[in-house]
Amino acid sequence: IGKYVVNGVCEQCKARIENASYIKGVKYAEWDVDTHDLTLKFDSSKTSLDLILKSFAKAGHDTQLYTATDEDYGHLPLCCKYRSGIKKH
Repeated sequence: IGKYVVNGVCEQCKARIENASYIKGVKYAEWDVDTHDLTLKFDSSKTSLDLILKSFAKAGHDTQLYTATDEDYGHLPLCCKYRSGIKKH
């Protein structure tokens, strides 16, 4: 089990981030709205942290290693635009 920072701001982000987590090999994923920490458990023989973090970026959420493209970020609903620095709950 590890903890990783994934940027987001609301419950919609939580659902999207957790859904993006569940690629083959991921056993458990829970994202905390307040801390932005994702608790993750996965089988490293079936997937890699690299692939999982790329999945978040593709869903529009930045991580420590990968930044979502402007296009992917642009697909987020307005309330989920975390780059503006405005926290909305």
